[in-house]
Amino acid sequence: MNSFPWLTTIGVVPLLGSIIVMLLPSTRTTLAKQVALLVSLVTLGLTIAMALQFNANSTEPFQFVESTPWIPALGISYSVGVDGIGLVLVALATTLVPVVILAGWNDVETSAGNGSVKGYFALLLVLETLMVGVFAATDLFLFYVFFEAMLVPIYFLIGRYGGAQRSYAAVKFLIYSLVGGLFMLASLIGVYVVSARLLGEGTFDFLSLVGLEMDSTTQRMLFLGFFFAFAIKAPLWPFHTWLPDAAKESTPATAVLLIGVLDKVGTFGMIRYLLPIFPEASQFYAPVVIGMAVIGILYGALVALGQNDMKRLFAYSSMSHFGFIALGIFVFTTQGGSGSVFYMLAHGLSTAALFLTGGFLMMRRGGSSLISDYGGVAKVAPVLGGFLLFAAMSSLALPGLASFVGEFLVLLGVFSQYIWIGVIATLGIVFTAAYVLRFYQRTATGPAPAAMVDMPDARGREITALAPIVLLTLVLGIVPGPALEVINPAVERTLEIVGVSDPPPAIDMGEGRQP
Repeated sequence: MNSFPWLTTIGVVPLLGSIIVMLLPSTRTTLAKQVALLVSLVTLGLTIAMALQFNANSTEPFQFVESTPWIPALGISYSVGVDGIGLVLVALATTLVPVVILAGWNDVETSAGNGSVKGYFALLLVLETLMVGVFAATDLFLFYVFFEAMLVPIYFLIGRYGGAQRSYAAVKFLIYSLVGGLFMLASLIGVYVVSARLLGEGTFDFLSLVGLEMDSTTQRMLFLGFFFAFAIKAPLWPFHTWLPDAAKESTPATAVLLIGVLDKVGTFGMIRYLLPIFPEASQFYAPVVIGMAVIGILYGALVALGQNDMKRLFAYSSMSHFGFIALGIFVFTTQGGSGSVFYMLAHGLSTAALFLTGGFLMMRRGGSSLISDYGGVAKVAPVLGGFLLFAAMSSLALPGLASFVGEFLVLLGVFSQYIWIGVIATLGIVFTAAYVLRFYQRTATGPAPAAMVDMPDARGREITALAPIVLLTLVLGIVPGPALEVINPAVERTLEIVGVSDPPPAIDMGEGRQP
């Protein structure tokens, strides 16, 4: 069955679904939502069917490979395939889309924007196609096309369906992303020129670029162009300032896909492209990236501690988590790398839990995202309060939940290389506990404001949307082995290309004793 074009099919189905949704009469809003949900569930089903055929023990760098010449004169092809890293991120994207469609069923009717219902759900499906493409592309130019094309649906999802300052947030997001894309384009052209000189013909094929004998100066220059684009997308400190505004003005569904999936493209690009194509430059710049990551961990957590807007709090919290992910990648250990990829998956789920539960709360308070407007949620709406507690504990990385596994592995990898960096990064966990517990205390405990006394509890559709997130977070937290078995071989191959290996145990176990 590997001859079946799984990745193309998974990408095309939501694109066709978006066309069908747009062709529906504007008055058939419920039908547009139903079609979008059905298409996203079919896409998820195809992803599950593909994942069940993935061979974690394969020695091939990519599986489900498809390759067709696109622009042969420039060495550009439509080439897709996934390893364990790409597979889990494709699965994350196709899992969250039906969740946000169901959770955002009434987003358009309650938004401050003036967009159509069918346009909103069609954009979500288009975005799903582009997310699958960016994680599956094995041609560097094709990756760039998907990387840039994702800006379009997100720009309209924020600019037409967001809050009062939606235009400002959408334009700011677009400008930051376009600037990063320009840096990547410059390096992309540089890679083509270098490959033409070294191989006799220019190419954008990932496997052909891996191991290319570039001199150190060239590697370091080309590395920076890609890194700036990925650092803005992630975002890492100090390229993060677009994120709180975009999160604040987005609908909860848009924010989930923006922060839970799209921002992972930045950290995915680092481990997929920077490390294997520019191994020497990656090691050269590693101290700088580690410094940025540690600052981001502490800065994001401290700023989140002072927020009164829950959406901005969630955004700064995510910035702190992205610091852990980048840190795990650039310490060059298998624990750190595998932990970072697992953390991407876990963070996507915890982000969905936070933004969707927060969104349900905001719908009951006239759209207010101010934490000071809430209180006593656990008393007046115990089911919704329970989901809020679970989301908070997931963000806190409570043992038994998926985010704990990722965070623990990252710190294990960091401590094995740089003890003091690990100690400083661990302070971020303390600050995370402070802002998470403070947030839950202010929203869910204490007396409820008069306007919330008769607030309805979570309804069937809301519970149905949140239940898969809770279940996956628990399963991955308690039984992370199957996911790590898929991720580990891809991370190990990447580190082997970079030419690094795990450090020996720091403790001498003595002669004749096994560690």
